[in-house]
Amino acid sequence: MAVFPWHSRNRNYKAEFASCRLEAVPLEFGDYHPLKPITVTESKTKKVSRKGSTSSTSSSSSNSMVDPLSSVLDGTDPLSMFAASADPAALAAAMDSSRKKRDKDENSIVGSDFEPWANKRGEILARYTTTEKLSINLFMGAEKGKAGTATSAMSEKVRTRLEELDDFEEGSQKELLNLTQQDYVNRIEELNQSLKDAWASDQKVKALKIVIQCSKLLSDTSVIQFYPSKFVLITDILDTFGKLVYERIFSMCADNRSVLPDHFSPENTNDTAKETCLNWFFKIASIRELIPRFYVEASILKCNKFLSKTGISECLPRLTCMIRGIGDPLVSVYARAYLCRALLTEMMERCKKLGNNALLLNSVMSAFRAEFIATRSMDFIGMIKECDESGFPKHLLFRSLGLNLALADPPESDRLQILNEAWKVITKLKNPQDYINCAEVWVEYTCKHFTKREVNTVLADVIKHMTPDRAFEDSYPQLQLIIKKVIAHFHDFSVLFSVEKFLPFLDMFQKENVRVEVCKCIMEAFIKHQQEPTKDPVILNALLHICKTMHDSVNALTLEDEKRMLAYLINGFIKMVSFGRDFEQQLSFYVESRSMFCNLEPVLVQLIHSVNRLAMETRKVMKGNHSRKTAAFVRACVAYCFITIPSLVGIFTRLNLYLHSGQVALANQCLSQADAFFKAAISLVPEVPKTINIDGKMRPSESFLMEFLCNFFSTLLIVPDHPEHGVLFLVRELLNVIQDYTWEDNSDEKIRIYTCVLHLLAAMSQETFLYHIDKVDSNDSLYGGDSKFLAENNKLCETVMAQILEHLKTLAKDEALKRQSLLGLSFFNSILAHGDLRNNKLNQLSVNLWHLAQRHGCADTRTMVKTLEYIKKRSKQPDMNHLTELALRLPLQTRT
Repeated sequence: MAVFPWHSRNRNYKAEFASCRLEAVPLEFGDYHPLKPITVTESKTKKVSRKGSTSSTSSSSSNSMVDPLSSVLDGTDPLSMFAASADPAALAAAMDSSRKKRDKDENSIVGSDFEPWANKRGEILARYTTTEKLSINLFMGAEKGKAGTATSAMSEKVRTRLEELDDFEEGSQKELLNLTQQDYVNRIEELNQSLKDAWASDQKVKALKIVIQCSKLLSDTSVIQFYPSKFVLITDILDTFGKLVYERIFSMCADNRSVLPDHFSPENTNDTAKETCLNWFFKIASIRELIPRFYVEASILKCNKFLSKTGISECLPRLTCMIRGIGDPLVSVYARAYLCRALLTEMMERCKKLGNNALLLNSVMSAFRAEFIATRSMDFIGMIKECDESGFPKHLLFRSLGLNLALADPPESDRLQILNEAWKVITKLKNPQDYINCAEVWVEYTCKHFTKREVNTVLADVIKHMTPDRAFEDSYPQLQLIIKKVIAHFHDFSVLFSVEKFLPFLDMFQKENVRVEVCKCIMEAFIKHQQEPTKDPVILNALLHICKTMHDSVNALTLEDEKRMLAYLINGFIKMVSFGRDFEQQLSFYVESRSMFCNLEPVLVQLIHSVNRLAMETRKVMKGNHSRKTAAFVRACVAYCFITIPSLVGIFTRLNLYLHSGQVALANQCLSQADAFFKAAISLVPEVPKTINIDGKMRPSESFLMEFLCNFFSTLLIVPDHPEHGVLFLVRELLNVIQDYTWEDNSDEKIRIYTCVLHLLAAMSQETFLYHIDKVDSNDSLYGGDSKFLAENNKLCETVMAQILEHLKTLAKDEALKRQSLLGLSFFNSILAHGDLRNNKLNQLSVNLWHLAQRHGCADTRTMVKTLEYIKKRSKQPDMNHLTELALRLPLQTRT
């Protein structure tokens, strides 16, 4: 191929930019816009239809369809309409005074902090379901006739009622089989309602029969996965029965003048109420089967309060022994659960009476909810103090108490006293392991409720106990937990590091890997919780020491993942340090950090980026007009980067940082320093290896080099020539490096790079460049379209074109025809975009490239068609008439 001269076409960038913009469509106020919220205005008017019904019409500004979710707001949704149809009088009647009194009494037993049974009930019913068929026995016997004479003795009345119970236990029953779960639930709810109806109609024996029958259902475990839900449903009936009996006896204690107090004693109960209460217990004692007798008695256990102060406590051992007679282990466990539900307060009282039973007390604190224990912390401390040391160590009891207080808060008035009482015992422990196991739990309580003064006291006490004989070496896990708990509650690191004993506490971590783990925990907390940049010297000195500890742990055997983690934490610290407008102090901090963290490359990279940002912030403050002082400062920043970059290992990391730092230097009018960065980058290109390690895998480097060079070319457009090095000296040096670089044998990256160089040179030949840097004169200002400059530019273009054409000739082989076609079309598009096709030789070259792309049938027909359509479209623009003739000379290949 002959040598073709290059002629760049003149570009009017502003006009091109305007022609590429989307057409602006004027939008009148109120017109539709996709981001405009839709507002619906609804107006309702009633009008009578033919049948006399009323209907409503609605009008909307944008759409006649009303949002279905908005119906909730006006009460027209089905649920709201259903609620509105309910009878308010019926709802009010259900909330009578006896229920309020009962709820209040329940809260006094378990405390307001205890989780309501209703919450647990819903969870159990939702979780334990079944698809198997269920069965249920229902009482179907008719009512017995009442006594014939009004003069029947009381014994006859009792005998009649017992016979009724026997009739129920032995009489006619109906067994319902093959019930679904929902049918079963419905039947149980019917029994619950029948119980209430029987009680309301004064049929007490019938109510008792229903309860007995329901209790028997708990002996059936045939569908075992449904048993928890069955337990919940049946115990609901038992609870209802127990409340009805309790309220009945309670109401009998009141006379016309006074009402029984909430916390009454048996002396306040009249004889009638006591007799009725005993009557109920005698009736229940006559039930012959064990399971219903146990459950029914447990349901009215509270009624013992009407008879004796110790009645409940006396019944507890007997009921517990009764459970031992239940053979099925599942039924037995649930029976114990029901008894425990009714006896929370009684269990507390029993722990107090047993006194020395520390094991039972520890079991209570481990099994009960933390809120329940925390509310009664002082009671538990009193019981712990009365326990005997020989059976179960007190420090383990305090540890169990501390675990609960870490989960729930005690009353505020008791908090300090609780800590004092606990720590009196803990600090007297001589065994370091016993001490640290207990102290570790109470540190969280101290951090949660007290200030740094109390925390400092606790840390000092830990140091005092764990330092002798280097006891801390055997307790690193507990010491680590203490550090984690402290930093979890102290998010203000200025407060944390002002705790006098915090850093001495860290000194106990003598083992390097444990020490590094603790430092990592502290840095993770700092990165997570530190919201604003800091310059607090206390924080900086402490965290520099911690980061230095992490950095110094790095050696030749450290894994790459560990290095990345450490670098991430140190970089997070560096990013959060800011001295505001004191830029010199900021640079001094970066200099110190560079000397401390020189073994972690990601940290050095972060420092270089931080210093470059510092230089740009200085430029922003000065609005680009540097004074002598700020000019010297930004040169110091540039020097910092220039000195640090060569110490990095990654080749592309260095290349990109040289380019980035050169751009920063250029923006701050440090032209000689920018040239030094760019020269360093050019000299580094020959060192780029053929393959590089990416995430543990070797990858070809040419694509990464191509990306870097394209960015470099974009920067070189605005770099002014050095007066002593000739025209386009940086471009020439880079072209020489590209020419000498050893490329892969079957690679076309070199030609693609040359194509990008051609684009750069074409942009450099324009009278005004596409972009500039403020207060930096680029070559368009220096040369002003000088003919000698344009001649040198065109000469370089011709050299690059010759290299491209020579490479295209080498691809005239069967195995390379596809590559030749693609490169030929790419070169054609470059000439079309940047060349002046009014030049005959350049025009002819473009035609030859078009034919070359289609010569061997390797071109994509759709691409060729679209390219030709684009040329025809452009030919209609002003000063583009010559493209019409070119389009006529570009035939499309036909497939035969």
